[in-house]
Amino acid sequence: MSEENADTMSGANQRLFWGCFLALIATAFGFIVRTFLIGDWAEDFGFDATQSGQILGAGIWPFALSIIFFSLVIDKIGYGKAMVFAFVCHGFYAVLTIFATGYTSLYIASFVFALGNGAVEAVINPVVATMFRENKTKWLNILHAGWPGGLVLAGLLAIGMGEADWKLKVALIFIPMIGYGILLFGQKFPVHERVESGVSYLAMLKEVGIIGAFIAVGLMTAEVGRIFEIPGIGQIIIVLVLTGAYGVYVKSLGQPLFIFLLIIMMPLATTEIGTDSWITPLMEPVMEEMNFNPGWVLVYTSFIMMVLRFFAGPIVHRLSPLGLLAGSALVAALGLLFLSKATGGAILLAATLYGFGKTFFWPTMLGVVAERFPKGGAMTLNTIAGVGMLSVGTVGAMFLGNIQDVSTAKTLEANNPVIYGEYVVEKDGTFGSYMAVDADKAAEAPAEVQEVFTAADGIAKKAALKSVAILPIFMLVCYLILIFYFRSKGGYAVVHIDSDEEAA
Repeated sequence: MSEENADTMSGANQRLFWGCFLALIATAFGFIVRTFLIGDWAEDFGFDATQSGQILGAGIWPFALSIIFFSLVIDKIGYGKAMVFAFVCHGFYAVLTIFATGYTSLYIASFVFALGNGAVEAVINPVVATMFRENKTKWLNILHAGWPGGLVLAGLLAIGMGEADWKLKVALIFIPMIGYGILLFGQKFPVHERVESGVSYLAMLKEVGIIGAFIAVGLMTAEVGRIFEIPGIGQIIIVLVLTGAYGVYVKSLGQPLFIFLLIIMMPLATTEIGTDSWITPLMEPVMEEMNFNPGWVLVYTSFIMMVLRFFAGPIVHRLSPLGLLAGSALVAALGLLFLSKATGGAILLAATLYGFGKTFFWPTMLGVVAERFPKGGAMTLNTIAGVGMLSVGTVGAMFLGNIQDVSTAKTLEANNPVIYGEYVVEKDGTFGSYMAVDADKAAEAPAEVQEVFTAADGIAKKAALKSVAILPIFMLVCYLILIFYFRSKGGYAVVHIDSDEEAA
């Protein structure tokens, strides 16, 4: 990296890369520890399930606001200032959480934590893409091995601490925090190739265009509107005003290929992140039968991802980024179908197959965007990451919840028609009317009926995974379309700003 297109690390650049790597590990530390401790917080502070969910959500959705905001200004304020912001946010989160007195303090801490995570991603993705201009996909995969690596390390530490005070577990984030603070302090960050080549700020925004902005603003407004209960008409007005103002300024619909990748990113993020919430509970009974802490499930699958991402280079070289994404989509779909049928120890094998499939999704998509849209700078790279995270909480969450509700109702109708008739009602949702269990009536049901609901829910989750497999199948079709498209153009290639090649 001492030379413009080097593929090795040395000196200050080596320190810069590993500082970015540790910063991503810090985000993983905070994420997994919060997941482990939400039950302890609910017990200590008397939260109900809704409040617990709100605290967990506050640690996720502000990420997208932060990463997209910093993408708009980061080339002006500098990467260093953004990393200082992230460092302060992580420290604030840890201190406020350790001294939390209830719901409000934990919610604020989680919110600030997510803002810091968004700032980290807004910096590290364009920085690494700039440092390794000829091997962006390979090095973005290695960089993003820090996420599962952090989950593994923090998971091992948290499990090893046993019944220790949860405040000590929260303090674990100081380990990677201090590490990336030391490594990045005083470092000179590279100038993005867009800025270095003299590509204007307006040209960067044109790559995203009106359609890209509409997708990103629409998802952000939907999520913020859900949290703060903004009426539907109010959300529509906000989207139209913000997108309209953006359109008047850029006067561009956006790069067609980038818009296509944004659309793919939504099912991709749901497949990778959203489905995990089902797979982990499915595997927990198997782990408990073997007398293992259920937390080992996440550690195990994260370890697979970490190792594979470190060795992404040769795979990308052999298959190309789009070939890797197509292969991953196929494996992920097979893994989900296997999970929908597997029982006992076979669930662990099926989850392993699914883990292999989802490993390369996120960083390889970032790599494709970085390679094909260098003029888009930090904006295109971080917009697609932000859209991915937002889509899980808006479209993805509703889709996953809907098919689970429908599957539970069908399971009850087939196996317990009396209970179905008494507790299942018709509801209206984003995807139309559907049959689902009446949560209020179910909460007051006798213990034996509760057991029926629990059993039906378990069966429904497995059956629903078969429906979820349509997402990676859709992605596979899209990647095949792109592969054939690029073959018709002479093959997939990295776009250079100083070349005459356009980004499709």
